[in-house]
Amino acid sequence: MSLFSSANKVLPGREAPIQTSAVHTINGHSLHPPFPEGYEEIVFGMGCFWGVERLFWQLPGVYVTAAGYAGGQTPNPTYEETCTGRTGHTEVVRVVYDPQQVAIETLLQIFWEEHDPTQGNRQGNDIGSQYRSAIFTTSQAQLSAVEQSAAAFQQALDKAGKGRITTEIKPLETFYYAEGYHQQYLDKNPNGYCGLKGTGVTCPIGTQHAG
Repeated sequence: MSLFSSANKVLPGREAPIQTSAVHTINGHSLHPPFPEGYEEIVFGMGCFWGVERLFWQLPGVYVTAAGYAGGQTPNPTYEETCTGRTGHTEVVRVVYDPQQVAIETLLQIFWEEHDPTQGNRQGNDIGSQYRSAIFTTSQAQLSAVEQSAAAFQQALDKAGKGRITTEIKPLETFYYAEGYHQQYLDKNPNGYCGLKGTGVTCPIGTQHAG
């Protein structure tokens, strides 16, 4: 269930996609489909997307990453519009990966451990629905893996005396690309802002299974 609740104030957006980059600045792969056959995609929201994208582009088996917006109502939103909280979207990163090289469990372990998924509409000092924790899946198998990992991580959080997971988990409807200057931002600006900070709790994927 979305934590965004201002549907009566949703911005109208636009019919045409906003301008963005064509290729990944590091590996030169296209940011846009079609992607290689057999590859999968999942979309993560972990707060400000700059640090999140760098986290995943460095991972072996990840083909390409892209910063964008998802989970809201406004079509083709801009960064400025998303920052108002009136699009319903959260800042996200599309991760396209080869499941033969990197398991979904590895991606999920990074997701849960590298941010705080208990904070609701914020991530650290970044406050607003556009910074909420979210996972948007593209297959039933992914959704099942996400739900199992969330249950396992919640148990670990409980043991550590931490809060309840507020992460929005649902199938992806639409991924909207962010503007070109946001793509691979920390490659272009190595000393730029990265607000990632985990809870210090280890996600026990692989050592604990549901059912």
